[in-house]
Amino acid sequence: MLDHIIKNDIDTILQKLDANIFKGKRVLITGGAGFLGSWLCDTLVTHGSKVHCIDNFSTSLKTNIDHLLGLSNFHLIETDVEEINADVGKFDLVMHLASRASPSDYQNHPIETLTANSIGTMNALELARNSNVIFLYASSSEVYGDTEVIPTLEDYPGKVNTTGPRSCYEEGKRFGEALCTAYHRQHGVDTRIARIFNTYGPRLREEGEYGRAIPRFIDQALKGEDITVYGNGTQTRAFCYITDAVLGILNLATSHKAKGENINIGNPQETKIIDLAHLVKRLTNSNSKITFQPLPQDDPKRRNPDITKAKLLLNWQPKVPLEEGLNKTIKWFKLKLGL
Repeated sequence: MLDHIIKNDIDTILQKLDANIFKGKRVLITGGAGFLGSWLCDTLVTHGSKVHCIDNFSTSLKTNIDHLLGLSNFHLIETDVEEINADVGKFDLVMHLASRASPSDYQNHPIETLTANSIGTMNALELARNSNVIFLYASSSEVYGDTEVIPTLEDYPGKVNTTGPRSCYEEGKRFGEALCTAYHRQHGVDTRIARIFNTYGPRLREEGEYGRAIPRFIDQALKGEDITVYGNGTQTRAFCYITDAVLGILNLATSHKAKGENINIGNPQETKIIDLAHLVKRLTNSNSKITFQPLPQDDPKRRNPDITKAKLLLNWQPKVPLEEGLNKTIKWFKLKLGL
């Protein structure tokens, strides 16, 4: 589904891209029907790329890309990323985003999360190697674990519980990064690692085990349900609106300065979860109560990226203030709920 809210944001992204940088290019996007992947598919298809989307729909939604089906420059390959091989063809760019990303979801499917970021990453790297093209890996701020350094630079080695409930995702992403680095050093593959911090916007799922703070808070507020905060809400996150994240990722995929680099893609504005809950309540004009649930094990206390490297190498930094991005997201949720 491509509603007017998303379409307007796609147009905004395209206005900031070089007019011909992706035009006519064959681009493979694994996890292309997911939240971030579908935005990249939309952007590149509209830009004139020939996009091949791989997805098994384990956590993504076909409605995210249903408007692209049937277009001559969009091709859906419904399969597991662990099963892909050279038969899918050659490309001008490979972007590997396939992975479960919601904490409760990946904790319920730890093996699938690990294999997507190990076997799946190796398969995608082999495609990039065979095509001799740039490989972009969607990593995560979770590689830093419960960081002790704020704001966090890319050279921070991380503080991760290797056998904790979050380890399947944290260690999966860390292994994926190590594999990218190995392919870069041993085979000369032009790898770029995006360490993506909390990204939000239209299409982010709110229900059940997929719901994360922003979509869950908005959905609860609009329905008049209790807004559930885990812990006391003093833990922080850095929320980046989807258009900023997409531009950061595409800049990383094209910058001649980014070969072999790992770069934080996120908003350096640090926000307490309790403050976020009150802000969502105010922006939705909701009467919902804010209630508290136990904090999950190993939940990081703080998240805040140092984006100096992104500014220097990509000429990128986020532009959308939190309140503006939340208003857009709330507007989309209202449209989705028929409010």
